[in-house]
Amino acid sequence: MTLTDEPGARPVTNRTTVHSGMVFDIVRDTVDFAPGVQFDREYMRHPGAVAVLAVDEQDHVLLIRQYRHPVGHTLWEIPAGLLDVDGEDPHVGALRELGEETGRTAARLRTLVDLRPSPGGSDEVIRIYLATGARALEEATGFERTDEEAEIETRWLPLADAVTAVLEGRLTNATTVTAVLALAAHRARGGDDGMLRAADAPFLERPGRD
Repeated sequence: MTLTDEPGARPVTNRTTVHSGMVFDIVRDTVDFAPGVQFDREYMRHPGAVAVLAVDEQDHVLLIRQYRHPVGHTLWEIPAGLLDVDGEDPHVGALRELGEETGRTAARLRTLVDLRPSPGGSDEVIRIYLATGARALEEATGFERTDEEAEIETRWLPLADAVTAVLEGRLTNATTVTAVLALAAHRARGGDDGMLRAADAPFLERPGRD
C-alpha cells in the first residue's frame, strides 16, 4: 500500500470566529467525529504560504536573516511569504517573494516539498520550491521593505554547512529546516531535478474552505 495522507474531513455542525486578526483568524469548530462522539476544536485559519530554496551551481543555498518578534530571535531563513494576492498562482507568488526579499529571480522552479507545519492547531499549508538558475533582477521590483523586512540580509551558504547548522540546532526556522533536509535527501537520491514535481503541481487541499 502506498503511504499517503488521506482526505476525509469530518462534518462540522457549527463554526464560530473566535478572533479575527490582521492576518490570521482563530475559529472554533464543533466536529461530529463519529456516532455519539462530538467535540470542539479551535485552530488558526491561515492563508497559506510559499517558500523558495534557491541553489547555485556549486550547491550553495540562499538564506536571508530576519527578525521574528514572536520568538524574540533574528533567524536565518529561506525567502517566503503568504498566499495573500487574489488570483496569483502559488509558484508566481514564490518568484515574487524571492524578488522582493533578495532582489533575485530564477530560471527554473520545481516543487521540492509540501508541509503542514502545525496540523493540530492550524490549517496552514506551505509549498517549498527549489529554484535554480538564480540571477539578479534586471529591474527593481518596486517593493519597499518595511518593518522587520527593512533589515533583511542575504547570504549564500554551502548546502553541507546548512545541513550541519540544522543538525546542530543553529538553524531552527521550520520551513528552512524542512527545505535544507529535503534538498539533502534529494541529492542523496541522485539529485536529478526532473524527479521533482512541476512548479504548478496541484496545491494541497484544505477541507472546509469555500
